[in-house]
Amino acid sequence: MAGGDTSAVAVAGESIETALRAVHDVVRISGSGFSGAFKRDCTDLARRVSLLAHLLEEIRDFKAHLVVGSSSSSSSSSSSSGSCLSDLSLALQAAKRVLLTANDIDSKISSDGAMKKIHFQFQCVTWKLEKALGNFPYDHLDISEEVTEQVHLLRAQLRRATERYGGPINSNILARTLSQPLDKEIDPLHLQPSNRAIGSLHIENIGNIDHEVRAKTGGIAVPLVNGTNDCGSSRTIVESESAMNSPSSPEDCVPGISGSVHEDEPTDETQPEENKKPKSPVIPNDFLCPISLELMRDPVIVATGQTYERSYIQRWIDCGNTTCPKTQQKLEHLTLTPNYVLRSLISQWCGKHNIQQPTALINGRIKKGDGSFREVSGNVAAIEALVRRLSSRLVEERRAAVSEIRSLSKRSTDNRILIAEAGAIPVLVNLLTSEDGPIQENAVTSILNLSIYDNNKGLIMLAGAIPSIVQVLRAGSMEARENAAATIFSLSLGDENKIIIGASGAIPALVELLQNGSTRGKKDAATALFNLCIYQGNKGRAVRSGIIPALLTMLTDPSSGMVDEALTILSVLASHQEAKAAIAKANTIPVLIDLLRIGLPRNKENAAAILLSLCKRDSENLACLSRLGAVIPLTELSKSGTERAKRKATSLLEHLRKAQQL
Repeated sequence: MAGGDTSAVAVAGESIETALRAVHDVVRISGSGFSGAFKRDCTDLARRVSLLAHLLEEIRDFKAHLVVGSSSSSSSSSSSSGSCLSDLSLALQAAKRVLLTANDIDSKISSDGAMKKIHFQFQCVTWKLEKALGNFPYDHLDISEEVTEQVHLLRAQLRRATERYGGPINSNILARTLSQPLDKEIDPLHLQPSNRAIGSLHIENIGNIDHEVRAKTGGIAVPLVNGTNDCGSSRTIVESESAMNSPSSPEDCVPGISGSVHEDEPTDETQPEENKKPKSPVIPNDFLCPISLELMRDPVIVATGQTYERSYIQRWIDCGNTTCPKTQQKLEHLTLTPNYVLRSLISQWCGKHNIQQPTALINGRIKKGDGSFREVSGNVAAIEALVRRLSSRLVEERRAAVSEIRSLSKRSTDNRILIAEAGAIPVLVNLLTSEDGPIQENAVTSILNLSIYDNNKGLIMLAGAIPSIVQVLRAGSMEARENAAATIFSLSLGDENKIIIGASGAIPALVELLQNGSTRGKKDAATALFNLCIYQGNKGRAVRSGIIPALLTMLTDPSSGMVDEALTILSVLASHQEAKAAIAKANTIPVLIDLLRIGLPRNKENAAAILLSLCKRDSENLACLSRLGAVIPLTELSKSGTERAKRKATSLLEHLRKAQQL
């Protein structure tokens, strides 16, 4: 081996070990939990970093493959791999530093400049990690299919997170920022040409489920939407201090809070002492919608990474515009991603300055995403008083209040809106850990009912509800466990939420409920597990939690009424290598062949689909299929089954025919 190659191996080995140490340190740090203003950013970054452990361990185990022989191409590959590993190692060490510094930062006592510096660090580290992973020569590394898939998903998450933080960074700025301690960083406000939106946790809008409402669910001027506002007056947006401090429009045109100070008003120094009034705090520019120039209530991120108030950017798009109003860049897509972290920061700022928080409710109406209004009926004062009682020191009063919240949240969408607007969700999440059984049951069911209204789902995730819901799923009463499983399903429809929930320990608890729960509990667990297992990384977790024997029991016991659910979950798992081996080992193939003969049409369809997944590129399973006489029922199914069943059966028969010709 050439001397240069030996050196490359040594450098690569050192980079791998350094990177692994950084990952393990991050895992150890995150084990104690995070707190402070950047709790969510720290949690997200730590979770993403921890996912790299498997990649680095596989590279370490096969690091000899980084250099093969002494050819120039091998040397080039070795050099490329070593450089990528070095970049990744530096990014991971920077991530560790950011986590150590950002944890426990209190926005109430930290300066605005310090907060923005830390935010900028998260932006830099996230982008650097994504860039390092994107440059890897995967073709030259012996990485398993599952880990490769996991890394691709992680890169997609990092890419989206980078956009939400403000987008890619100039490489010179990045190098200087990542190599310096936080207290010596360059202020990001002087590094970027325009203010970026505060970072966010991407939480998708997700679907509906509820037991008790089952029947209802199963310096540039930019024109403002064709140059006029709702009142018909012409208006432009000028990115200047005076524009940001302009007075608000009439309520019906631009609802919200201006918080601005007129520049022609006398200052405290020129006013008589008796006429002095407290100064209105200046609203941070990041909290103002670039279109309405007002404090945002429902901030969303567009494809360019800019943040706007939902109703105004939606109106802009509905008028046929396909560019970003602030940057004039073409929008690659029109998806509006909720910026929940910015919403939380606005809420904290309003509380700190004793300012009424922007609300969706205006004179008994709630503003919808398209800017129109929906009438909301309900006793707002009574609901607010009820929510305050949730925090009573008296157990009896808390118990009565949460019971009433459960009842109200069951009845109507209006109640779900009003209860969430009154700030009930974080309090209900705290009550999930109550030692009082009725309080816990009613709290988890209230959260389930509130999640029926889409806008509440992100608030539930933002409140950090998942760990407490999983605890209820493990140790609550049967009713509480059933409703916890249903809530997990409701919150798991977004891709990122599948990852968060899968990493929370929910899957073993759901499998246990699937095995030993009530009939309703089993069905809720099956639905939640199916949805979680759509994400590839959760399939292995489910297999290791014992889901295959549980599903086989359901298949062989028609009286359970769970055959459909078992087949549906197996059809999702069968494409995963670990699950595929476990399914075959559990002697499931004979059971599936029996279903081809005597099952209902939809059972036959799913059984054929599972068998096809098991037998593709697997001669042993294919031989087992032939030996057990599957040809006859498959032939019948190819002629008389559903369209999907015909396709699966025909494909299986073709595989069997080719195997016999070998």
